[in-house]
Amino acid sequence: MRPTEAVDPSPFDAGRFREAMSRVPGAVHVVTTRAGASRAGFTATAVTAVSDHPPTLLVCANAGSESAQALVRNGIFCVNALSWEDEPVASVFAGRTELRGDARFGQNRWSTLATGAPVLETALVSFDCRLLSADVVGTHHVVIGEVVEARVGRHARALVYRERAFHGV
Repeated sequence: MRPTEAVDPSPFDAGRFREAMSRVPGAVHVVTTRAGASRAGFTATAVTAVSDHPPTLLVCANAGSESAQALVRNGIFCVNALSWEDEPVASVFAGRTELRGDARFGQNRWSTLATGAPVLETALVSFDCRLLSADVVGTHHVVIGEVVEARVGRHARALVYRERAFHGV
């Protein structure tokens, strides 16, 4: 079906888009990667399942961030879904503190699964992934990863982000 009216070709205002998206709640994750002794990670809400055959996840990450670049370079990552009690972890990995790089991992317990990417011990669930693809769309990498292992954690209130603040549900 074709539209009957002409569409305004001017781009939608980025600020207005960000404000609109702030009203959409998103589960909060810390996405981590490792190469040798070097660990990196970032906080993400743009995470979703793609398929269960094979099990795959999609993660969007700011292409300009060092952690996102490390993920693409390393080819492995772990998506750690956070509980309400993990809000300080989300803040650290979102860059709200002075901690950078490996120093972000100092305050919590971490382990690994199949790929060696850091797994947060208090996460509600952790998905250990191998990178399948990473394409840049606008300002972000759209990353697709095959889940090679998962660790299901405890039952607790989930951490979500809405209207530029963390909330527990």
